[in-house]
Amino acid sequence: MQDAKLLLVDDDPDVLLAARLLLKRHVSAVDIEKNPEKLPFLLNNNRYDAIVLDMNFQRDVSSGREGFAWLDRILDIDPKARVILFTAYGDVEMAVRAIKAGAVDFVLKPWQNDKFLDTIRGAVEGRKPDKEESEKGSKEKPAGKTNGKHATIIGSAMRPVLETVEQVAPTDANVLILGENGTGKDLVARAIHDQSDRRDKPFVSVDVGALTESLFESELFGHVKGAFTDARDDRAGRFEEANGGTIFLDEIGNLTPAQQARLLTVLQQRQVTRVGSNKARAIDVRLVCATNSDLNQRVAERQFRQDLLYRINTIELHLPPLRERPSDIGTLADYFLKKYAKQYNRSVSGLSPALLAEMKQYRWPGNVRELQHAVERAVILARPELTQGTLLEPDNFVFRKDSSATASPVNETLQLEDMERQLIQQAMQKHRGSITDVARELGVSRQALYRRLEKFGL
Repeated sequence: MQDAKLLLVDDDPDVLLAARLLLKRHVSAVDIEKNPEKLPFLLNNNRYDAIVLDMNFQRDVSSGREGFAWLDRILDIDPKARVILFTAYGDVEMAVRAIKAGAVDFVLKPWQNDKFLDTIRGAVEGRKPDKEESEKGSKEKPAGKTNGKHATIIGSAMRPVLETVEQVAPTDANVLILGENGTGKDLVARAIHDQSDRRDKPFVSVDVGALTESLFESELFGHVKGAFTDARDDRAGRFEEANGGTIFLDEIGNLTPAQQARLLTVLQQRQVTRVGSNKARAIDVRLVCATNSDLNQRVAERQFRQDLLYRINTIELHLPPLRERPSDIGTLADYFLKKYAKQYNRSVSGLSPALLAEMKQYRWPGNVRELQHAVERAVILARPELTQGTLLEPDNFVFRKDSSATASPVNETLQLEDMERQLIQQAMQKHRGSITDVARELGVSRQALYRRLEKFGL
């Protein structure tokens, strides 16, 4: 853990001091913060290997509601954040619920030093498989895969896409990747970069749909010291970080009109001006964008600028949903099964014919991402003592129910979780599974919606 950087968030200064004194001997840096309202700024200006978060910030409240809210907010800003919860003995059940919502572990207060350190170490080292896979390069990758660290572009139905990527990648043409959520738009963006002349330069990915109005310019274009409250240092934006390489703007269809205008100016002028400065800085980036929205329809509805659309879609790539590529389901499932069987030390060796048949009949509304999570869940729940050669059966899988069959126009319960489930089901049915439209209607971020879909098994 010597190179790790941690963030501790708790309203008790004694807890922060004690934890910092313990941890600073084992990691490179420990930031502490009493006020959770500063979390967005801290997360957008620092990279933390693990975050330790208290569940309650008002001493007379022990519901954990604030902890759940801030956990959601952290994962909205950084979906890969490794969050550990601080909780009292009586809050263990609450902590388990929070882990299901996205936390990686919890620490009981008062803690035992050895267990606290082991928990931190486990969270920090949770990133290692990704790093190791990245370092392996293409040595163990099946045909059709890219050099990206999460590359799983597998299957015959994706060959036309990969052929187009090979043609487009060596150019500097702007590329717009279209497809439903979970189809692998980020992997295709990475493949374009990896096969381009910019492959040795940075690849910077930004989920612009998750950026608030207040953070948009600072995050993309940077800021100078004193530009706003808590701007303690000069900071380069994501465009400057990507200089010479590729910048990937995911969910570009979610930009507001003001954000669209600001982005268009930068793309036209090929320079950025940091917030609080009047000095323009030249940039040289290759632009790749992605969305699950119908941008032509949004242009017709005057929700997206036509001149910006012309600027970003020199080349368009359309990724097919998984339901339109049933022949690839077995190949993808086998790849994920081998990956997670090795990672979790399970002895499963394949899929039974009955399970594969059911998988091909299922519509996979979450596409490849849903398939990946379903296989991972099945492998984890497989008994470790199973003998080598055991196949996964239909009973090992949990397929989502069709929301149209379960949604009810009337709330038949006053339980908050049941009402939330019904609202999400109704919104999913209304918008035909469009995550962006459902999230907008419900007033939550896409990441928060994904976690709720996972939570309710929808």
